[in-house]
Amino acid sequence: MTQRTSTMNLAEAFSTLLAGELPFRFTAYDGSSAGPADAPFGIDLRNERGLSYLVSAPGDLGLARAYVQGDLHLVGAHPGDPFEALMLVKGNQHGLKFRRPSPAEAVALLRAVGLSRLKPPPVPPQEHLPRWRRVMEGMLHSPERDAEVIHHHYDVSNRFYEMVLGPSMTYTCALFPTEETTLDDAQFAKYDLVCRKLGLRPGMRLLDVGCGWGGMVRHAVQHYGVTALGVTLSAEQASWGQERIKELRLDDRAEVRHMDYREVVESGFDAVSSIGLTEHIGVGNYPAYFGFLRSKLRPHGRLLNHCITRPHNQKTHTGAFIDRYVFPDGELTGSGRIITEAQDAGLEVQHEENLRPHYARTLAGWNRNLVAHWDECVAEVGEATARVWGLYMAGSRMGFETNEIQLHQVLATRTDDRGGSGYPLRHDWVG
Repeated sequence: MTQRTSTMNLAEAFSTLLAGELPFRFTAYDGSSAGPADAPFGIDLRNERGLSYLVSAPGDLGLARAYVQGDLHLVGAHPGDPFEALMLVKGNQHGLKFRRPSPAEAVALLRAVGLSRLKPPPVPPQEHLPRWRRVMEGMLHSPERDAEVIHHHYDVSNRFYEMVLGPSMTYTCALFPTEETTLDDAQFAKYDLVCRKLGLRPGMRLLDVGCGWGGMVRHAVQHYGVTALGVTLSAEQASWGQERIKELRLDDRAEVRHMDYREVVESGFDAVSSIGLTEHIGVGNYPAYFGFLRSKLRPHGRLLNHCITRPHNQKTHTGAFIDRYVFPDGELTGSGRIITEAQDAGLEVQHEENLRPHYARTLAGWNRNLVAHWDECVAEVGEATARVWGLYMAGSRMGFETNEIQLHQVLATRTDDRGGSGYPLRHDWVG
């Protein structure tokens, strides 16, 4: 009688790859489990498709595919806010650390998984093409390509964004003057800080590039008496923003256009604001970007650039999950690179500020809103898309909390032909 050869179960296979103790409970569809039974969070691998996602795309991408499809479940975490679970699973101090298996272990792992699992299942419909395919099919950051990317991310559902972002309809880092400040008040404070840094006064003209749903445009017109033009590549944002402007009877002084910022023909603006656009344009395009914004300013005009940055000045792509599901073609670099490119374009940098902890708080607020409106959000966009957003916002919050990413505002001026900036001896917006 032939003796049957034993093989690893899935929990044993998973544990074999770890360096150190498992910080959470792992369970799998074959009935196996590993890790502390009393752990506050756990990972439940529910089916063979989920296993195929994990082994065919090791790392963030495979985990994201299985999670988005519902094949991988975070036990003890709400899908609208899995932040605490992610910190345990991937946090810098106590998260998972993998090791390279020995040849014998690799053979045993392959037997446990099965060769058939190495073939990747169809990817979730929310996933974008890989970066190499995008490069092959057309130049990144062309107007046409950027329009496609913005449509992918922002034209989800205005109702969905209303539930997640709250009344401000602002999808950028807020400013929290105190621990008790609400998310909506913090967005008001952010816009007000930008207006003060730009030195806005009644009668001035403002250009807001990448204006989203027009929050900056409305704030500047309502509270500072300017005339403002906002431009966005999202048709849904432009429609919502222009409708809101008309509801507030601001359309004699405010406008949101559906267009690429590079197509703006007006010039001589007193101020230009760019809040959350730079992440989308590509680091290689910074010279043209800052040069174009400078050309839209009158002498002594001010530019405020607000964007996500790295804590170093190398160019980096976003991670695989962010690139495929959230911000295709996104690139980040440090505030030093932002300042250098602005200076090389002929702008005089007057001030820079890091708002990193404020973005972590902003994302926490968005996650809370998603949890509070979970059933409505799922009904609006489907559970898979809602899961993408919960995971993305919680993961981004983790990045800000652990200083993997930052948020910088850079204030600059256009000097006149004699080198004058029109900027006061001391900052006139502090206080």
